[in-house]
Amino acid sequence: MTTAVRSNNLGRSIWAIVAGLLINIIPAVVIDIALHLARVFPPLGQPMTDGMCLLASSYRYILGFISGYVVARLAPDNPRKHVMILGGIGVAMGSAGAIAMWDAGPHWYPLALIILAIPLALAGWKVSGRC
Repeated sequence: MTTAVRSNNLGRSIWAIVAGLLINIIPAVVIDIALHLARVFPPLGQPMTDGMCLLASSYRYILGFISGYVVARLAPDNPRKHVMILGGIGVAMGSAGAIAMWDAGPHWYPLALIILAIPLALAGWKVSGRC
């Protein structure tokens, strides 16, 4: 493989993972803000109930799945590796969020996000047809 091809594939690999992150993060933040503004979620800094966390989980799980699908479709080669990187980033971000927001709601919520980050991304990969 030539240096130009490897460089092009590296750029495409980075783009695939960044696209997956953006497809996950941006809609989640927009939905969160909308639910806070609609007063479905409490004001920032106030604890969330189990039901609110269940609602937040539902769209975050869907976004995790879609992100895995997108990364697998965009990856120039070895889509499973790319999806695992995405899932690893999700675990790291979820862990940081759990530490920062531990008292903001039920503890099962951040733990579920951490535990399911990789399986949801892998499910998107499986559905992508690039296995």
